[in-house]
Amino acid sequence: MTTTADRQPATGSDAMRAFFPTSPFIDTLGVELIDIGEGTAHLRLPFAESNTTVGPMVHGGAIGACVDLGIMAAAWAGDDPVPEKLRGVTVSMSVSFIAPAMNDDIEIVATRLRKGRRLNHCAVEIRTRADDGLVATGSGVYQTG
Repeated sequence: MTTTADRQPATGSDAMRAFFPTSPFIDTLGVELIDIGEGTAHLRLPFAESNTTVGPMVHGGAIGACVDLGIMAAAWAGDDPVPEKLRGVTVSMSVSFIAPAMNDDIEIVATRLRKGRRLNHCAVEIRTRADDGLVATGSGVYQTG
């Protein structure tokens, strides 16, 4: 018997909607997929003490992981059919830390800047939810297929 979980997603956005709730790492970190559109993704990292470093400051590693997840989601985002081999990997990534995130949820807004045959260039902004303060920016290249 074939179940919904056994079927390959039809689009990149469908693939992300299916992937986020099943990834052990994403579950451990606590990142949620809020919205996904053509080349854009909005994710959220709810504040959790398990993601802090000193007091209520969100750890830079958690922020870097959010940049990576944003790059991945934006690279897949859209209605294009998924490739025959549903796989992908971050090829390169850069993160610039601007200000600390203190005791607040983090909003991750990712945009695909350029879509190639397999390589996708993406940009990410990390902001605090309460005051929309810029925490970090990132960019990266993600390979699909």
